[in-house]
Amino acid sequence: MKIQHIHGLPPLYTNTFLITTDAGHGILIDAAAAPEAYLDALKAENATLTHILLTHGHYDHVGAVAALKQATGCTVYMDPVDAAGTQLLPLKSGQVDKNWPANNELNIDGLTFKIYHTPGHTQGSVVLNCGNLLFSGDTLFAGSCGRTDMPGGSMRQMQESLSLLANLPLGDDTQVLPGHESFSTLGQERRTNPYMDGGWAY
Repeated sequence: MKIQHIHGLPPLYTNTFLITTDAGHGILIDAAAAPEAYLDALKAENATLTHILLTHGHYDHVGAVAALKQATGCTVYMDPVDAAGTQLLPLKSGQVDKNWPANNELNIDGLTFKIYHTPGHTQGSVVLNCGNLLFSGDTLFAGSCGRTDMPGGSMRQMQESLSLLANLPLGDDTQVLPGHESFSTLGQERRTNPYMDGGWAY
């Protein structure tokens, strides 16, 4: 497995991640509005995009989905709440192929992705765990968390979601790879992130 950080993409400098499996398949975590950047990265790795896993439905995370799906025929996973939520910029019909599995585990080429439902930023937000990596979307940031003041957001749900993440059975060395800004570790966030220990101001 190889992971590539593809970032600085429009419209909001989103962090996205391309995983290339040993079988030569590409798994994309979120897809900002720059499909050519992903197609170039796939070509450089001699990989075929087979899956897009979306942490939530905001445009800065799904903007390239239509073009990538048309170019590659990949399978797109997303929470159904965000796939059709009127509070978002919904994807066109047919762009999302599958909901998350009922057991909240997805296996691709021997890699296991665990799906944690983390509403708060949007109603359908998820965080994905694969091995020592935690793809936290716009739920957990380094030293902060996602906004809850937009349609579909909920401060109370964000509190509950961050508590869930703080108590996951994952080591402190787990890498936190958020949808924006810098990376961190789960241990660092457990120790220093004021939002993970209930330090909310009202």
